[in-house]
Amino acid sequence: MNRRDFLLQLSATVPAVTALSGFPWDGDEALCKKKFAVAVSLSLREKPINDVIVAMGKTFLGTDYLAHALEVPGEERLVVNMSGLDCVSFYENALVLARCIKMNSTTFENYKQQLQLIRYRGGVINGYLSRLHYTTDYIVDNVRKGVWKDVTGEIGGVPYVKTINFMSTHPESYRQLKENPPLVEGIKELEEEISARKKFYIPKDRVRDLQGKIRSGDILGITTDIDGLDTSHTGIAVRENDELRLMHAPIAGSQVRITEKILPHYLASNKRQTGIIVARALEP
Repeated sequence: MNRRDFLLQLSATVPAVTALSGFPWDGDEALCKKKFAVAVSLSLREKPINDVIVAMGKTFLGTDYLAHALEVPGEERLVVNMSGLDCVSFYENALVLARCIKMNSTTFENYKQQLQLIRYRGGVINGYLSRLHYTTDYIVDNVRKGVWKDVTGEIGGVPYVKTINFMSTHPESYRQLKENPPLVEGIKELEEEISARKKFYIPKDRVRDLQGKIRSGDILGITTDIDGLDTSHTGIAVRENDELRLMHAPIAGSQVRITEKILPHYLASNKRQTGIIVARALEP
């Protein structure tokens, strides 16, 4: 069995999602162990981390999309669900598994520790506001933690100036904000800080010319013209046969997949998508 068939066989073992389990994590722990077994069989620890991200991402191909994957009732806590993914939890899982593999720390506890590290501000869970909700905030915090580097500016990006305020102006769209109105003011303060930061993006009409500088395994945030939002989608760049595509969890009712269209055409086909932000994982 070749490498691609092995990865696809593993992805086919992912059960259809029926509900977000949260606790206990028995099913997720079993899946996690299977994915780490893939890493051993393919000697992934010896490969560059971007290659490991792609390999781990491919083990999720065919996994059901789950909207609002992290929004569960009760106090803020680490949500683990490997059998139902949205666009963020998809790349989180691929990145976290890759980091664990590279560090030779491949227990389920190691996985949860790394997941908490990248998902929360400073790696600490301290209520809803400690979770990194906006992609550009997520990128900055994980640059600080040494998880990755924002390479957007150095590979040809231009300044991305935009007011970020979608959550505070649409609290009814977020269960926690709707149920806890005082949180809105805290979100607003974070948004003001995010808006004031210097940011870069690559406009979609420049992606074709600059795509040679994007590496397979880079994490992509897709910028949007929707008022108040920095990005509307995320995924992983995948280069196959020298063609750049997006591996992602697209929309409700779909599964994790690789786009049929190359990245420039994929972006051009969505009028609301304006470009990309590129984060490149660092070797842990």
